[in-house]
Amino acid sequence: MYLCEDMGYAKERGKLEKLYTKVSGLTNYDDKSLAVITDIFEQYSHSVRILKNKNPETFTELYQTELEQVKVFKRLLKLSEEADRQDDFIKYKDSLLVALNSAITIIKEAP
Repeated sequence: MYLCEDMGYAKERGKLEKLYTKVSGLTNYDDKSLAVITDIFEQYSHSVRILKNKNPETFTELYQTELEQVKVFKRLLKLSEEADRQDDFIKYKDSLLVALNSAITIIKEAP
């Protein structure tokens, strides 16, 4: 077992892994997918804040860079024209997958 998991992070890691799986399954922009990805983003954001508060040295950069990058793509999707929404949805989805993977990796590797 990883030391970081011993410190109580296994629960957050499990949540993030489930969110990663859910995001991976999204392929098309529609109202249902938008609702799902919005909910996943909120859960991810909440988990990252919890991790940052528990261990600022390890998780502040994740909070400041990865979370902000996902927010950029979320705003881009919100402001995009109808014709660009599918592409912008995929960019948002991909950025969220990268952020989730980064968080999972940091939890696994944290001292």
